[in-house]
Amino acid sequence: MTTPWKGVVLVTGTDTGVGKTIVTAAITAAAQAAGMRVAVVKPGQTGTATGEPGDVDVVTRLAAPLAGRTLAGYPDPLAPLAAARVAELEPLELYTAVDAVREEADKHDLVLVEGAGGLLVPMGLRPSGEPWTVADLAVSLGAPAVVVTRAGLGTLNHTALTLEALERRAIPAGVVVGAWPAEPELVHWANLTELVPNLLGALPAGAGAMDPGVFRRSAPGWLTPALYGVLDDWRAWAEDAD
Repeated sequence: MTTPWKGVVLVTGTDTGVGKTIVTAAITAAAQAAGMRVAVVKPGQTGTATGEPGDVDVVTRLAAPLAGRTLAGYPDPLAPLAAARVAELEPLELYTAVDAVREEADKHDLVLVEGAGGLLVPMGLRPSGEPWTVADLAVSLGAPAVVVTRAGLGTLNHTALTLEALERRAIPAGVVVGAWPAEPELVHWANLTELVPNLLGALPAGAGAMDPGVFRRSAPGWLTPALYGVLDDWRAWAEDAD
């Protein structure tokens, strides 16, 4: 996967809290440094009652995409469909999300669509009343997926399950490690070796706390050319990130 991904790209994860938002920001920064016009779309933002910035706000602060949109927001920190039901708000309809993403794709070279939680978390409802997931959105859009995963114990199983689910739906996919530890242990090195065939990048732990200017300059060094980066030597990168 050396040809840079264009059009619509889904950013999903093996779980919640794995670093999808910071990875989305890194891809944004690297792509814009390469001259691409980038938009970021968050179909369902939950936990908005906390008053903290949403994921699009975080990406905007770190990477300044040309456009950022959140399609639906819900106060409770739950899966989007569950959060909509608890708050008695209208769930996001699948084809509303599809149309919004396509609208941005008409105006930008790259549209990054950040999911919520993992690949099969219920995001909203279809016109039939059945739930839809990030995987369904990827199929509807014909888009590849970046799978953000952890560096530590358990990640190989979670990553393999997510990649298998994507493969069964004929969705091209690659993996980015969301937070490479400052002091990696044997398990981290072993996992990195296993992930390398699918690996598109790895971010150092704490990248989201960087000064935005430093973040934008550094982002291409965390990603492979498929995601507009320059990374090709994983061991050298990991040693530099320590």
